Amino acid sequence: MATKKKDEPRFQKMHVKTGDTVQVISGKDKGKVGEVMKAFPQLSKVVIKGVNIKTKHVKPQQEGESGQIVTQEYPIHSSNVMLYSTKQNVASRICYTFTESGKKVRMLKKTGEIIDK
Repeated sequence: MATKKKDEPRFQKMHVKTGDTVQVISGKDKGKVGEVMKAFPQLSKVVIKGVNIKTKHVKPQQEGESGQIVTQEYPIHSSNVMLYSTKQNVASRICYTFTESGKKVRMLKKTGEIIDK
């Protein structure tokens, strides 16, 4: 039996990694800046701290326990975010360059700031 194409994980090369500071460029949270907490390359989605917050009603698990309302961040597509320079407060595209030691690093195009350490 053949598996469906949708079920297979497809890893996309994403321009953002966990720990990057990004700015949302489209959607209801447009303009917000936050840090990438988690990245999902299979889905091309990222979870950003303080962005795309939704409320979830949780039922009580045990008898006598009360239910609660939990707020948490949900993933958004990686194409809706852009890397952000906290030093110069500007969002920028990314390019790749080599250091003097020959290591390949990520760099912001607008500012020339090197992201990878």
